[in-house]
Amino acid sequence: MAGKIRVVVAKPGLDGHDRGAKIIARALRDAGMEVIYTGLHQTPEQIVETVIQEDADAVGISILSGAHMTLVPRILSLLRDQGAEDVLVVVGGTIPTDDVRALKEQGVAEVFTPGAPTGAIVEFLQSRLVAA
Repeated sequence: MAGKIRVVVAKPGLDGHDRGAKIIARALRDAGMEVIYTGLHQTPEQIVETVIQEDADAVGISILSGAHMTLVPRILSLLRDQGAEDVLVVVGGTIPTDDVRALKEQGVAEVFTPGAPTGAIVEFLQSRLVAA
């Protein structure tokens, strides 16, 4: 698997809708990336632990519950605490425009809202990451 971009796809909190996350995970895999899907109901701590254990290049956080302004900053903080601030963080979900701006100011690389083409997500990750 050496040389592949490694991406953790995570579903934090109580959000039980994972269809979009699974579609993205498949698109990333089909583009040649190694994808680790965490499953539903993950805590920020569990997500960051997975990112560290898997030596991921990026983490995609899928969130539809409205708790993005609580959960995402916590994940960013935990990544910094673990010395993993170089991990690219992207968020997908129903995120209001003002919150998109705030998340990017806190360190999120990009936010993809519903309807974003999977190809655009793949291209964004490929353009920002170099396979290790």
